[in-house]
Amino acid sequence: MNPYGLLIAAIIFVEIGIFHPLVIKAEYYFSKRCWPVFLLVGIISIIFSLMVESVFVSIILGSLGCTSLWSILELFHQEKRVLRGQFPMNPKRIEQSEEKKSIEDIV
Repeated sequence: MNPYGLLIAAIIFVEIGIFHPLVIKAEYYFSKRCWPVFLLVGIISIIFSLMVESVFVSIILGSLGCTSLWSILELFHQEKRVLRGQFPMNPKRIEQSEEKKSIEDIV
């Protein structure tokens, strides 16, 4: 009996579950301009996944890297969801408020 498949699936599920609210909070506080942080984490994780000898750790780091890279796309989608009013907008970010007004004028 090999429990590693189930354990890896659970860890990846947790990674995705952590990154979902992380993307929402990152967009709220820093806007989509924080995408290079997700890129850096993704690249570093993938590089380390190639260097580590343990297959289990390599899989976890690889999935962390891919999840981080996927979060870049979700960060841009999150901005659109905020502009549509599906998520709250940070009132401290004036440039986003002005952008929303210009979009509302067009629509």
